[in-house]
Amino acid sequence: MTRYAALLRGINVGGSKKIPMADLRTLLEGLGHDGVRTYLQSGQAVFASGHGDEDALAAELTRAIEKRYGFPVDVIVRDHAYLKAIADACPFPAAGLEPKQLHVTYFSAPVDEERFAGVDREAHLPEEFRLGDRALYLYAPNGLGRSKLADVLSRPRLTRGLIATTRNWNTVRKLVELTAPQ
Repeated sequence: MTRYAALLRGINVGGSKKIPMADLRTLLEGLGHDGVRTYLQSGQAVFASGHGDEDALAAELTRAIEKRYGFPVDVIVRDHAYLKAIADACPFPAAGLEPKQLHVTYFSAPVDEERFAGVDREAHLPEEFRLGDRALYLYAPNGLGRSKLADVLSRPRLTRGLIATTRNWNTVRKLVELTAPQ
């Protein structure tokens, strides 16, 4: 059995897409997953499965949520090895930063520098971003809520064709911990 994190995009953060975490746990258990836990109220769940196909697991959960709640939710599923590799590969000095200053945007597919070539990096300093394996690391010294670079990076033309969902550094580290083999 492999431990996974399901990252749900845009739930319980305002608007009409509300999913109680207890319901999400029940839904995942109903899909046959073991060791289901949720983290915070903003759309993270961890579970164990012998399935092995992250995209199929995400699609299965997406369909189950839409059937149960009547609205679509984008889902990315990643295993512990991937989550740990992303945390370990952080190009910024995470240990020396406040968790609110560092974020990871997880993508449903690989991205390359060409996609972000039109972003004027110099104009947004001291904010910075770097790309990783299906991920974007964002350093926002004043936090995500005040980040002009985060606004630019989330524009539909840059994320077209992708599911993209962002987590702060505390959540990145906690998901590594929660998905660790037991």
